[in-house]
Parts: sequence; structure tokens; C-alpha cells
Amino acid sequence: MTAPKKTAVAPALDWTFDPGSPAVVTAPPLADAPAARAWIESVADDLRAGLDQYGALYLRNLPVRDVDDFAHVRDAFIRRETPYREKATKRSDFGNSVYSSTDLPAAQRIRMHNENSYTMTFPGLLLFGCLVAPGSGGATPVADCREVLSHLPEDLVRRGRDTGWLLWRTYSDDISLGWRTAFNTTSPDEVARYCGENGIDHEWLPDGRLRTRQHRSAIIRHPRTGQEIWFNHLAFWNQWSLEPAVRETLVDELGAENLPFNTTFGDGEPIDEADARLINAAYDAATTRRPWSPGDLLVVDNLLAAHGRDAFRGDRRIVVAMGEPVDLADCAPTVAVGAR
Repeated sequence: MTAPKKTAVAPALDWTFDPGSPAVVTAPPLADAPAARAWIESVADDLRAGLDQYGALYLRNLPVRDVDDFAHVRDAFIRRETPYREKATKRSDFGNSVYSSTDLPAAQRIRMHNENSYTMTFPGLLLFGCLVAPGSGGATPVADCREVLSHLPEDLVRRGRDTGWLLWRTYSDDISLGWRTAFNTTSPDEVARYCGENGIDHEWLPDGRLRTRQHRSAIIRHPRTGQEIWFNHLAFWNQWSLEPAVRETLVDELGAENLPFNTTFGDGEPIDEADARLINAAYDAATTRRPWSPGDLLVVDNLLAAHGRDAFRGDRRIVVAMGEPVDLADCAPTVAVGAR
């Protein structure tokens, strides 16, 4: 992919383009969160143009010190909230639709992914904010999904375009999340209703666990820019992306069919270790990162850019808001999605 030209977006803003780092905008001195929101709204068109080009932007030097400040500036970006559906990991709820980015252990790296790519409606915009920066590590890396697509072998792209991908989940209170937490209900009938409305095949196992299967498009088009993007959790939740020792233990104890998450190509053909390695390498080749500083915001177009989390040491408090929902049907999916 050709490197973006620095002069293409918002030359009046204070842009920084460092190798290996996302595009960065440094805000002017601002007194408080209301002033920050007013400034963001005044340059909204320029920031949107930057997002269209780069997929993600860092905003530095903002007076965002606590959850209330973050919620205030969030409203300059996000006018419509996107509910967190089909939950996969725990998050802390700080109120006012502000959440922790993740509650997974600090030592655990989170691979690159597009938020909720497996749902029928997903966030179009993510906003991360740094309240406390970690002592070391803990960046939120981002990868341009147009570039990811360009790094993938043609035969793998063709398979993704022609067949899509299948997600298999086995919900358990002991590993990952149980179905009550994931679907935010205690009613099996409500789960059945949701699955029926969202193209998810489901079955109840004899021990009361839930297993689901859903077919989704691996490649979509951005509804505003029309650009084709690699948008899925195909490698993220595939068994070959697990650490080898973790994978061996889970497969030995549970069996491959009972893993909390697993994926195949949309025709049911397994993804082998080499395929998973190629997809993860494409993300790595497109990934940029920047260390967090208090007051930083990271704005992510959730379709154009994937994100992750580096392992870290020390305290780390990164909050997130999700909004501007997008329907999969508006993204020119390449396969008919639903249960299989």
C-alpha cells in the first residue's frame, strides 16, 4: 500500500507523522473538557477527513483527567451509542456509557480485531481515552484494514471473499463468559429470540451450556468511502492463534469442539496453522502504536482500522466509548450471512 501523503488532510492542524506510529494531532492549550469539546467540534470535518485517510488518529494535549471529562469530549465524536452485544470479555462499567477497554490480565496481549465484527450491527467509531498511563507497555496498537487486505495472499483473500467465515462459540461460566453474561439475560427464550433475529444457529448442551454458530462476511466495503476492507475475527478467535501451551491444554481438556471460540472458513473448511500465521502476519505488517500519556485520545474508525492491546506493567486506566452504529447490510457483504 502506498504511504499516505501528509499534505492530504487538514494542513491547518498540528499533525505529526512518525514511522511506526499512528497519525497524531496535538491540540492547542485548552482549559477544561468543555473547551476541548468546543475545539473538537470546530475541527470535526478535518478530523473526519483524517480518519478516512488513516483509519485512526491520536489526539494529544487534551484536558481529559477523569471519566466525566472523557464523557464530555466523547459527545463531540459520538452522537449515537452502540450497545455491547454478544459479549466476549468482561468490562467495567464506569457509568454514562463509559467502560474499561478490557479487564483481561495485564500480562495478556490482545490481538488485532475490529470490535464486534461478528454482530449484525457494530460500532462505526471507537474512542479510547488515557486516564492513567502504564509504567511500561500497554499501548493500543492499530492496523489499517485496507493495508491488512493488501498484505494477504490472493488465494486467502479469494477464499475469504467467496466463503466468508464461521464463528463457533461455546459459552461457559468457567472459561470465557457464560451465556447469561454474554446475552445479558437469564431467559433461554430471549437468547433464542436474539439468535433467530441475528442469523445465529444455537443449541443447548445437556449440561446447560450454549453453543452457537454464525456465518459472516470476511470482507466488506466501508459504507462511506466504498473501500474494501478485511473485517472479521477469523484469526483472532482461531485455535491456532492461541499460545501453543494454552491451545494444547484447552484442546486436551475440552476437545476442539468445546473451545470457547473457534473459527473456520465460511464453507466449514478448517483454518490451518499456516493460514492463521499468514493472517496474523498481515496485521503485524500494518500495525502502528504509540505509548499512552494521560489526556490522550485515540479515535478509531472501527471498519477501517483494527485495534489490540500490548501487555503492560503497572497501573493502566484506559476507558472506551463505542458508537455511530453500522449495519452489516450497508457494507456490501460478499456472502449471504446468517446461521449455517
